[in-house]
Amino acid sequence: MSSVRFKESIQQTTNGQAPDFSKGGNQQRHDYAHRIGEAVTKGEGAGGYLQAYLKQLQSNPLRTKMLTSGTLSGLQELLASWIAQDRNKNGHYFTSRVPKMAAYGALISAPLGHFLISVLQFVFAGRTSLKAKIMQILASNLIVAPIQNSIYLVSMAIIAGARTFHQVRATVRAGFIPVMRVSWITSPIALAFAQQFLPQETWVPFFNIVAFVIGTYINAHTKKKRLAALRKKRYEEGRDGGQRADDYDRRGY
Repeated sequence: MSSVRFKESIQQTTNGQAPDFSKGGNQQRHDYAHRIGEAVTKGEGAGGYLQAYLKQLQSNPLRTKMLTSGTLSGLQELLASWIAQDRNKNGHYFTSRVPKMAAYGALISAPLGHFLISVLQFVFAGRTSLKAKIMQILASNLIVAPIQNSIYLVSMAIIAGARTFHQVRATVRAGFIPVMRVSWITSPIALAFAQQFLPQETWVPFFNIVAFVIGTYINAHTKKKRLAALRKKRYEEGRDGGQRADDYDRRGY
């Protein structure tokens, strides 16, 4: 049904022809994009996909966030593996990390984010002054983000094969500042945008999308660096035949 409505919307917009933007200018572009958006989301009525999601977010907030975060985390890992050309021993991009990342997103990331964002919104509820908005951004970057990123790095180290405290600590120490740098650049922009243009009930899907894009970039970048390090390690092992005892166990990775 949705595909039929989408086609009908396109036909009504273009009258069977490609849209002519040269005559209508920006207004025609806006109308055309608006019609496409309504066709995809079924408009803003009660039957719209976005409204249905927001309704579930209000009635079952934690469950909805867990399902969303789990799905996006697994998809993020799969997409990052494809971007970095990181295959498992069978040559597939669907590695054992995909379900592990999905479990992390559903069981760790979502409950943690739900609690921290709820506290943040509770503390600044009803405060709309410029000072309050700035304080909310500072609290998000100096309190919420460090907690989330630390848990993220610990989880990623364990998923990657770290089994000792030394290995986990080394991963956190190496990745904390780079990850926080990305957060400090993107988080204020995203939060300021949400404060200005979005109702609070839509913050969760908005930040999920932002986190998905940023997480995919960081994950793919990390994979590329890891693959380069492994190639260097194999080259060195080929010369001396040695192997460090504290290397992560990557069997079945």
